[in-house]
Amino acid sequence: MHQRDSARRAALCVLRKRGALRSKARQGSFPNVTSMDGRRPKHVLIAGATGYIGGRLVKALEAKGVPVRCIARRPEFLASHVGPSTEVVGGDVLDPRSLRAAMSGIDMAYYLVHSMGAADFEKSDREGARNFAAAAVRARVKRLIYLGGLGHARDLSPHLRSRQEVGRILRESGVPTIESRASIVIGSGSLSFEMIRALVDRLPVMITPRWVRIRAQPIAIEDVIKYLVEALETPIDGSIVVEIGGGDQATYAEIMMEYARQRGLKRLMIPVPVLTPRRSSLWLGLVTPLYATIGRKLIESIMHETLVRDDVAMRLFTVRPRGFRDAIQRALQNEDSEVAATRWSDALSSRGNQRSWGGVRFGSRLVDSRRLTLRCPPADVFGPIRRIGGRAGWYSPVWLWRLRGLVDLLVGGAGMRRGRRDPENLSVGDAVDFWRVDAYQENRLLRLTGEMKLPGRAWLQFEVESANGGTTLTQTAIFDPVGLPGLLYWYVQWPVHSLIFGSMLKGIARASKSSSASRKLDRGNTTGPSEVRSTGE
Repeated sequence: MHQRDSARRAALCVLRKRGALRSKARQGSFPNVTSMDGRRPKHVLIAGATGYIGGRLVKALEAKGVPVRCIARRPEFLASHVGPSTEVVGGDVLDPRSLRAAMSGIDMAYYLVHSMGAADFEKSDREGARNFAAAAVRARVKRLIYLGGLGHARDLSPHLRSRQEVGRILRESGVPTIESRASIVIGSGSLSFEMIRALVDRLPVMITPRWVRIRAQPIAIEDVIKYLVEALETPIDGSIVVEIGGGDQATYAEIMMEYARQRGLKRLMIPVPVLTPRRSSLWLGLVTPLYATIGRKLIESIMHETLVRDDVAMRLFTVRPRGFRDAIQRALQNEDSEVAATRWSDALSSRGNQRSWGGVRFGSRLVDSRRLTLRCPPADVFGPIRRIGGRAGWYSPVWLWRLRGLVDLLVGGAGMRRGRRDPENLSVGDAVDFWRVDAYQENRLLRLTGEMKLPGRAWLQFEVESANGGTTLTQTAIFDPVGLPGLLYWYVQWPVHSLIFGSMLKGIARASKSSSASRKLDRGNTTGPSEVRSTGE
């Protein structure tokens, strides 16, 4: 209560300073981002730019000409997703030394990191927030901006409890902090929207547990980004907590039925009195992109009401959030384009708790390499490779991939539900089902690193090279086994892998020939499809 009263007092102290901004809001304009002394910020740091919110925030700040620096564990993954004016540096909030360099010369910093995919995420969140706050104090940062989660119950879920603990750590650092606490976010590619979309699209009849009757205040992703951008220049005295939500309240059942209405679907919901978070998460894992670990943490959180209880945001910011019906409509417009600007599954944390391989001794590397030479241009051969995964599939028996994905879900992995962000284009760092793009060169190379649960490390690589008037396609599966379990996995699975890898190479060849033949027909050439010469290794 004391913290909330302090937040309200801090907000009231600056209301008189907001007259000009309120006038602009009525005119429908968006205020320029300037620092408190009237100058543009020297530099803004974003921690968490690979995530769903962070990726969109980067684009919004770039559009306004704000100098941005992003810190990422894998900077090469992020570099292809930001504009030329944005700086990307390597670092980790769990590594205090890397934060010192990243914070150098920074005026304001966003903290959008959350370790929900980690096993002990509360400990990781706590440590990361403390490191970030200490680095901000040392670098004399003028303001911290953090996006947390709404929730007022005393028995908050571990997920929400951790989000609010992070906010408290940042506010207590002494650096003026704006902690925005949001209800569920509705937008194409968001975790909540992906769950709702998959449930409604795939289940004509839904057995609904108690949590679908919990009230929330869904907020559109566009409005969340507006709040975050305005937080750069909103006058504050000390640190404040701002509760943000959409224009109206709704239960999860109402959100799902509204989604169905806008999709033109008829759906029946059958309520059941008891369905534990664990059972719900397993159910979600089978029919949605969420794997069991993330699903359980999400359900534990949405079992609490997430409603805005004060009007500080309405008085302090110019944002006037839309209602959930408009938010769904906007999300569907982006979803129908098949390309989401960012997706929750593209964040590295969506992999779940990945094993650290430091100090692990691997056995001899195991390799399956196959090669075909085709009488097609390299671009025609690389086209099917560029579109691999997601709805396009893997050019081999679908049921085998679905079975492997189901097994991965059951052991806590990501499974095959993540799909891909863009059906035509790939960038380093993109999630592709239970793989992630590790290296990409247009019309030359695609290397995927495995994020499924394995007793070792795995890669799948495709190389395309011009050769003797044709094109050589090399497909290589690489596995670094750990101990006897790793070796047993490889050799027990070898008959299945042999079938998958062999049929995948032939499937890519067929798709390449089809593409090449179509291009020739478009040019008026009636030459038949090209031949394939196998030089399998």
